[in-house]
Amino acid sequence: MSQLAYPYPDHPTPGTTREVVDGVRWLTMPMPGSLSHINLYLLEDQDDWWVVDTGLCIANTESWWRQIFTEELGGRPVKGVICTHMHPDHTGQSKMITDQYRCPLHMTRAEYYQARAFSNSHGGPHTSWLGEDFYHRAGMPRSYLKELAKMWRGRGRGMGMPEMPSGYHRLRDGDVLTIGRHDWRVVVGSGHSPEHACLYCAALKVLISGDQILPVITSNVSVMPVEPDANPLKAWMESHDKFLSTPDDTLVLPAHNLPFYGVRKRLRDLISHHEDRMLAIEEHCVAPASARDLLPVLFAKDLDPRQMMMALGEAIAHLHLLMHRNRIERSLHEDGRYRFVSIAPDLPRRAHPNAHDAPDDGPMMV
Repeated sequence: MSQLAYPYPDHPTPGTTREVVDGVRWLTMPMPGSLSHINLYLLEDQDDWWVVDTGLCIANTESWWRQIFTEELGGRPVKGVICTHMHPDHTGQSKMITDQYRCPLHMTRAEYYQARAFSNSHGGPHTSWLGEDFYHRAGMPRSYLKELAKMWRGRGRGMGMPEMPSGYHRLRDGDVLTIGRHDWRVVVGSGHSPEHACLYCAALKVLISGDQILPVITSNVSVMPVEPDANPLKAWMESHDKFLSTPDDTLVLPAHNLPFYGVRKRLRDLISHHEDRMLAIEEHCVAPASARDLLPVLFAKDLDPRQMMMALGEAIAHLHLLMHRNRIERSLHEDGRYRFVSIAPDLPRRAHPNAHDAPDDGPMMV
């Protein structure tokens, strides 16, 4: 399959559902910003339903859910909630739904406990000395760090971490959930989040991919102050290799954009894109450069403080994987900033400075 194919021209109207295959219904909830929506899914069981991802913790999302409960479930209750990962657009209504139906939440362990930790934090590392040190070493001035702290404290409730249910049922890679007439295998990826659960049904030829595989946008893969030496892009690339075994006639149901066919092409495109970004970084770092110096290599436009934080995280993620591959070396300079320099002897043979992908407009808020 040479191109992605989209079997549906548009999204369901909020408050309604659309059956995509037997026992699988697709719905959307609104989101602020350029994404505008999140895709959520209902899986039909014998006498009830499972919810896959829940939307943001904002009033209009709860209202749309209550319309779904009244008009789309045929009078049957919700049996369980599955959250693919811990981000607030996926977990925001998990407590409301599980409380209403007294049903369990299902997540992987790392996602659940990170969600619980972040929901109980007050500002978190972005507004602490940890965040200040992290961004200063990335090359940011103190004035930016003050704006960052102000922005983080002023985030809207819906975009922050919601209160989570007080308990969960653990999902593991390879687990099988029998829902209705179909078996759904849990396939765990990583990089965008620590232990992201996807659901694959071989009989239906369907993969519910969350943010792990999106057809148009590229999920954010960042190093953040909470784990400053993390290597999430390594995990992300290894996950792409793992998902390449997915049959190419699989219908992928993503969390954003439209459902599509062509999973292997999309994965190869994502792998190629990140490899190209890393080569462009290597070429730029023939002279020592900070993470901030690399932002024009990755992004084409001026970035506001929120975008700057995510863009730096992405730049550092690429640098950490290059360090792991022994292609970049990092040193801490007297001004307190990290500088990175290319050290791979075969760089002149691999370089193609005038033939890279165009820089992205900005980091995606997903």
